[in-house]
Amino acid sequence: MRAHLERVGRFDPARRRARMRAAFDPAAFRLIEREGRTAGCVAVVAHPDHREIHSFYLEPEAQGRGLGRAVLDAILAEQPDRPVRLEVLKGSPAARFYERAGFRLTGESAFDLLLERPVRPSA
Repeated sequence: MRAHLERVGRFDPARRRARMRAAFDPAAFRLIEREGRTAGCVAVVAHPDHREIHSFYLEPEAQGRGLGRAVLDAILAEQPDRPVRLEVLKGSPAARFYERAGFRLTGESAFDLLLERPVRPSA
């Protein structure tokens, strides 16, 4: 994430730590393991009308191998009847990852894209 934040002039270690501390809820965070080792983390927060994913990080060596998609698919399958929202840094390759998973742009802020994966109609 650091490289992407530096690209847009937003990398500030103190700000990053403060944001992570403010968002940290042990009940929402999950560790991602691969082959017995920690490979990343993700937070899933329940809201009255949707779920929110944030702080979805994978170690660089775990990226591009299907692990992120497997984790995302598992999260989406937990409550398929609720929309899921998230923010992604503009210009980040993660935006394409989420778009391939069915997320659609719903808005944007100065630095982030706001995405939502709506409820899929049942067959």
